[in-house]
Amino acid sequence: MISPWEVTGEVDYEKLIREFGMEPFSTLLSEIDDPMHLMRRGVIFGHRDYWRIVDAMKNKREFAVMSGFMPSGYPHFGHKMTMDEIVWHNEKGGVAFVGIADMEAHAVRGLSWKETHKIGMEYIKAIIALGLNENSVIYFQSANQPVKDLAFELSEEVNWSELKAIYGFNGETTLAKMFVTAVQAGDILLPQLSHYGGPKPTVVPVGADQDPHLRLTRDMSARISIYAFEKIENGVRIRSRKGKEFLKKIESLDFQMKFFEEHVDVFGNEWEIEDSVRNLEIKTGGYGFIPPSSTYHKFIKGLQGGKMSSSKPESFISLLDSPEQAEKKIKNALTGGRATAEEQRRLGGEPEKCVIFEMYTIHLLSDTELGEIERDCREGRILCGQCKKMAVERVKEFLKDLHEKMREAESRFEAYSIISRKDMV
Repeated sequence: MISPWEVTGEVDYEKLIREFGMEPFSTLLSEIDDPMHLMRRGVIFGHRDYWRIVDAMKNKREFAVMSGFMPSGYPHFGHKMTMDEIVWHNEKGGVAFVGIADMEAHAVRGLSWKETHKIGMEYIKAIIALGLNENSVIYFQSANQPVKDLAFELSEEVNWSELKAIYGFNGETTLAKMFVTAVQAGDILLPQLSHYGGPKPTVVPVGADQDPHLRLTRDMSARISIYAFEKIENGVRIRSRKGKEFLKKIESLDFQMKFFEEHVDVFGNEWEIEDSVRNLEIKTGGYGFIPPSSTYHKFIKGLQGGKMSSSKPESFISLLDSPEQAEKKIKNALTGGRATAEEQRRLGGEPEKCVIFEMYTIHLLSDTELGEIERDCREGRILCGQCKKMAVERVKEFLKDLHEKMREAESRFEAYSIISRKDMV
């Protein structure tokens, strides 16, 4: 069972792609110039419409990357994965939007506003320390009026039956928990508001458990928009969701076109046509949203195996852990080793079962180093104790460097214009 608030059982990613209607990320990999390591290594396994982002990066078109963090617990290496994806897209030219989901933490986890603010600031320090640039938009949901206004507008486009089908809500679900689904949609579509330059391709890197939010937001963005687009030979077919009078407005655009009873066929460059029609929509009071794109990464195992749980600090390495705390957790972590050293030398280890190797895959090693470790493990040339010793050294070095950069980040907050609740500061 997978929902934005709970994951239980073993996850079959191929089945997830089929049932959720995603696309395998591997089919796009060859189109991306210098893909990030999580893409190359299959950690990012699925996507929706990521081709929009690939096209934007190739052609130097404007795009955004948006994701958020619920401050119900302190940031850990699982959150770092999403932060790394945001920073990578930021470095590739995307404007980054980082939302701290304090409204969700308050409604779903019952945390006070002061707690969500305190924890949220640690997420902000961490992502700045990991390389987020100063042109990024960082905010707390409760302090961002455009997000809340947009959530209200979007909430008109969805009913109880849909929320029940998507999220499994029941008679015990609070109205606040239902409303934060609209707030999440407001977060995702925020980069496309006129205040931030209007419609643009936007990618949302998340775990697969967050896909219900993406599916709902894509539906909402289509319903609230005036025009719908369909690619045809040499152009675009355009329909209006708001009546034929809006189709007539397309006549003002400088393209060759042919009018039909229920649609208009416009001929020319697909991107130029869509941009022109979306700008026309904005002039007539609409939003012109482009359906948001998304990437999906695999879940990280807990250090003792099974699922990582915020209620079990021993199951993860926090970005706030001291190097000594991290060392203790790594030494107690589950590996893919055999019962005895002799057996491992003879049969080799099983890195696919090892949480240390998973950590290496996601965070700590170059492609060359990772390949060497995997070969040495499978061929019995390295034992688990040696491997853990190397992991301890890498993690301790990483945390020392990160903590120093987080302290520096705190002194640079003003450069980032963080939107937060002044009463909580």
